[in-house]
Amino acid sequence: MATITELKCAVRETLESRGVLGQLKARIRAEVFSALDDQREPRPPLSHENLLINELIREYLEFNKYRYTASVLTAESGQPEVPLDRQFLASELKVTEDMSSKSVPLLYGLVSHFVNSGDNSGKVFLRGSSLPATSNTVPGPDA
Repeated sequence: MATITELKCAVRETLESRGVLGQLKARIRAEVFSALDDQREPRPPLSHENLLINELIREYLEFNKYRYTASVLTAESGQPEVPLDRQFLASELKVTEDMSSKSVPLLYGLVSHFVNSGDNSGKVFLRGSSLPATSNTVPGPDA
């Protein structure tokens, strides 16, 4: 007869081999975050910019097989469970893709564009967003 320790090891190995253990850990983590989240303080509404940013991050996380982190992001941020259509996301960001760029997350393409830009000044001017002024927003260039 198997000991408790042997049984634990067998269950752990089975869950790991099926790829379920990490998912369970992530789900538990997400539920713990949800339970600890102060429900008395309402979250600010998910702005259009945050929706796009979260989706860029989710696409990157899922591409790199960080599915557990992506599930926590979705649970914590209030991002819709169903990912946004990539074509819609590219359109919202005013990005045109070629066939090779479609094989990697949009975030890679955006970073590559800025890192490899032929602009001689080497700097990009970023404007403040249309986010409402709250403590959760980043100040604009005039701040």
